[in-house]
Parts: sequence; C-alpha cells; structure tokens
Amino acid sequence: MAKSSGPAGTKVTIYDIAKIAGVNPSTVSRALGKPERVSAKTRKLVEQAAAELNFRASPLARSLLTGRTGTVGLIVADITNPSYFDMIRGAQAAAAANGLTLVLAESAESAATELRVARRIQPSTDGIVLASPRMSDPEIRALNATKPVTVINRSVAGVDSVVPDVEPGISEAVRHLASGGHRRIAFLAGPDTSWLSARRWECLRSACEWTGREALLIPTTAPTAEGGRRAARDVIASGATAALCFNDVLAIGLMRELQAAKVTIPDEFSVVGFDNIFGSDFTTPALTTIAAPFTEAGATALSLVLAALPNADDGSPNVRGAGGAELPTSLIVRGSSGRLLGG
Repeated sequence: MAKSSGPAGTKVTIYDIAKIAGVNPSTVSRALGKPERVSAKTRKLVEQAAAELNFRASPLARSLLTGRTGTVGLIVADITNPSYFDMIRGAQAAAAANGLTLVLAESAESAATELRVARRIQPSTDGIVLASPRMSDPEIRALNATKPVTVINRSVAGVDSVVPDVEPGISEAVRHLASGGHRRIAFLAGPDTSWLSARRWECLRSACEWTGREALLIPTTAPTAEGGRRAARDVIASGATAALCFNDVLAIGLMRELQAAKVTIPDEFSVVGFDNIFGSDFTTPALTTIAAPFTEAGATALSLVLAALPNADDGSPNVRGAGGAELPTSLIVRGSSGRLLGG
C-alpha cells in the first residue's frame, strides 16, 4: 500500500485519498500508478485529494504500482576514458527527457566485475545500457532475458545494439596515409575482449589489402596513454611509418613516447587516433582522428531500452533484440599525419 507523510508526520494512505476524492481505493491506485487507465476527470479528483493531504508516493511504492523503477543503468568499461564522456551525456539527456534517472557504474575493463555490477543493479532498474561490454555474449543475453539490455560498441545476437560503422572512417584514414606514401601501417589494438577492437583491425586489414598497403597488428598492455607509450618501441621495430590506434588516448601516449625518442611527427611518422575525444586537438601537433557520434550513441541506446520495456497499458512485453543502430564515422585530418614519404 502506498503511503506518504501528511500534516504533522501522519501517514496518508490511498484510503484517505479515496475518501476525499469520493472514489474506490483501487481507482486511486490506478490513478497514481497508471493514470492512462482512468478518465481525466477521475485523475484530477485523485490528484487534488492527494495534494490536499500532501501525499507523495515513495519511489518504492510507485514501482510496486507501475512495475517501473524510473531508473536505467549505464555501465562503462573505464570511467576515466574521455571517449565515454559524450556517451554518458547523451544517455543522461535522453533519460531526463523521459523523466528517468540514470545510474552510472564502471567495470574497470573486467568482464567479471561487469557481470557482478550488472546483476547487482538490474533488480532496481528498468533496463541497462552496456557501453563496450567485456563479458561474454551468453552472459549479455541472459541479462537481456530478465530486463531490457542495449549494448554500445558491440554486436550481440538477440540484443539491441548501437555500433559505429567504422569502415568509412578507416577507409578514409588508409587512403589519406596511402596518399602520403605510407606502405606499412600499424594498428595499436585495444583489449583482447573488445569486439570493437577486433572490428577495427578487420576493417584496417581489408582497407590496406585493396590499397596495396601492409597492416601490422601491435598488441598493447591497456587502452591508455601508458599503453601507447609502452607500445612505441614495438611500433618502431615493426618498420611501420604510420599507426592507427584503437583510441585517442593510446595515440596520445604513442605520440609522446615517439617525440621523447626524437621521432618527428608527422615528418617521420604519422599517428591517427580513434574517437575524437575532448582534447584530441590540444596535442602538438593536433591529433588526426576518426570521429564517431558518441552523444547520439548514448541517446539512441537509452531509447532502445525504453522501447523494449513492457507496454504501459497492459504490461505485455515488447520484443527485445529487434532494434539497433549503426552510426557513421569520418576522418578528421589534423597535424599528426600527412608527410609525403615518396611511396
């Protein structure tokens, strides 16, 4: 039974509201929990009576009435990675526009932590957005079977997803580097569990094949600036004259280490990042990068979760895994790439 504190701390119940409004308690319950199921006249009577008694339904009581918590979870792989900032902002804006609260958590690049956090917050949320999830496909599908899940930067069969179409941006990058005479292009990979890293490597390898370039895979210790620094020696040893990095922070770390080793960028080596994070143009030289619409990705993912929620009128479930979006990528050329090497 929904209760709220009234005047002088007294407890107000739906029976008190029903008495003043002149309706049945069950009608009050419907008016407060599912207002679309009562007439406008009745709803107004109930609202006036509730206001007179200073009634405010608690979130728990409201969730019992509606089956909704008014909360959506967002779990990101690394909250310190700037590539998630716009994604979070987009999801937050979409949640606020729909009268929802967004709960943020991170997995610290751990599949086990990610699954544990998702299971912990799922009962108190209406659905979850997983940004660059590291857990397995079956684990994600199991979560989706309980409540709606949407994944960003990953494709999972049977689960709604928002993924970047990386092929256009990578193709532009390879053509740009090829026009400068670069013949060996290194790819600084992301985590082994990253679906997106594997997809980017696949596209780079394909683009290099049809342009007559050689693609070289360089593992990294972490998708961070420090990971980029540590990979610099392997990049130089590979004989590559250009590198496409899994993300911008890796690229920035690589640039710093190369410059510390007296390698001139872009005269001797070209660097291309991925994500166009805030500050990617603050480097010297400014970082060439492949941009994706992360704000739109966050908003779209949140909308897909909402679309998969049970119908408000009868509680019947909507189809899950039937939706998805593929967002475009494009190359932004700045100063870290472009030296003509002579083919």
